[in-house]
Amino acid sequence: MEWVAALLFGVVILVLLAGFPVALSLGGTALIFAGLGVLGGSFNEALLFGLPNRLFGIMTNEMLVAVPLFVFMGVTLERARIAEDLLETMSALFGRLRGGLGISVTLIGMLLAASTGIVGATVVTMGLLSLPTMLRRGYSPEISSGIICASGTLGQIIPPSIVLVMLGDVLTTAYQQAQLEMGILSPRTVSVGDLFAGALIPGLLLVFLYITYLLFVAAFKPNTMPAHEREPDERVSPGRILRALLPPLVLIFAVLGSILGGFATPTEAAGVGGMGALLLAIGRREINLERLREIMRSTLRISSMVFLILIGASIFSLVFRGYGGDDGVRALLEAIPGGVFGAMMVVMLIMFLLGFVLDFIEITFVVVPIVGPVLLAMGLDPVWLGIMIAINLQTSFLTPPFGFALFYLRGVAPPEVSTAQIYRGVIPFVAIQLFALLLIAVFPELVTWLPGKIYGY
Repeated sequence: MEWVAALLFGVVILVLLAGFPVALSLGGTALIFAGLGVLGGSFNEALLFGLPNRLFGIMTNEMLVAVPLFVFMGVTLERARIAEDLLETMSALFGRLRGGLGISVTLIGMLLAASTGIVGATVVTMGLLSLPTMLRRGYSPEISSGIICASGTLGQIIPPSIVLVMLGDVLTTAYQQAQLEMGILSPRTVSVGDLFAGALIPGLLLVFLYITYLLFVAAFKPNTMPAHEREPDERVSPGRILRALLPPLVLIFAVLGSILGGFATPTEAAGVGGMGALLLAIGRREINLERLREIMRSTLRISSMVFLILIGASIFSLVFRGYGGDDGVRALLEAIPGGVFGAMMVVMLIMFLLGFVLDFIEITFVVVPIVGPVLLAMGLDPVWLGIMIAINLQTSFLTPPFGFALFYLRGVAPPEVSTAQIYRGVIPFVAIQLFALLLIAVFPELVTWLPGKIYGY
């Protein structure tokens, strides 16, 4: 019945493209297929009795508690106007360099990515704050749009990333399943900390490549990124730099350091981050009761969306496996010419294309559990696979015409910036992403070295 599983997957994609809610589309379509299968005698109804245990497992999964805590941390820092202060300070510091403002925006995007991990919030915030400033200082709309979109999507890969938290949970299950299928009765595990450590060097590599490209453009196309003549009141004192940079850096090091150093689990570190962000907002006098209510509502809305999608995806994967979909996927990937390399290429291409129409949450919870066990059973490293998936999805977020980051920026960009200019601006950064993906594929040590040093992975 593998053809029914393939039909189920295709119908879900069509329903999602029609604009129906993701969680209800996943769970509802799967239950309809299961009901028809029970009536036709082609689906074992006993499998549906496993649903309560699956849902209870989601409710009691301590790792997933980190998701709402990291969301709270990110929303609080966004409302505390950290980005605004950082942008003013960094642009005053680097503005006299040709391309300095673009470099400042990239570095701020990196800091916000490490602070919030929410791509949409970062792109919108950077678009509102920095795009008007860049255009006013003579930057071309293309390069301005490209910088903002690319630096905004760094939240996908730079830890602590919500994407990596969810990938860590899914890959843990997939890795254990793959090892049991290979006859390993005491399977190893992969943790969110492993993924955080593995993502650190690739994330910094992307920042380095972005800045290198900006320096190249500033040197050979100076009219697209002119230098800024600093006004007397724009001079930056060391005290101002410390006030802008020190609080978010301390918070980032507290969260990441506690995880990588083994002092706290990701969930505990997320709690530290949430409390630290709240104290930071209080210290900056950027919080009141009404704003706190807004933060809590936003956190509840985002977290509810994530967990409802996870429940829908759990129902979908149960029905998909009930129709033998996992066996069909395994047979298909094993039949692809080129062995492991060919299978990995096909999976990466499919995920890249799905990233145009599906959010990273759906891909993480729906696609990765299907293909993950098969690829891991072929001998791929789980941390390397997780980082490759994360960067791949980050690239699809940037790619015209359907990249989510482009839609976020289009929603806040001024009318004089056309959609075509945004598309042209991100193309060089898409090429940089693909180059980074190729580097990590050729040199997997870029991902595996740091986890090995820290955890003996």
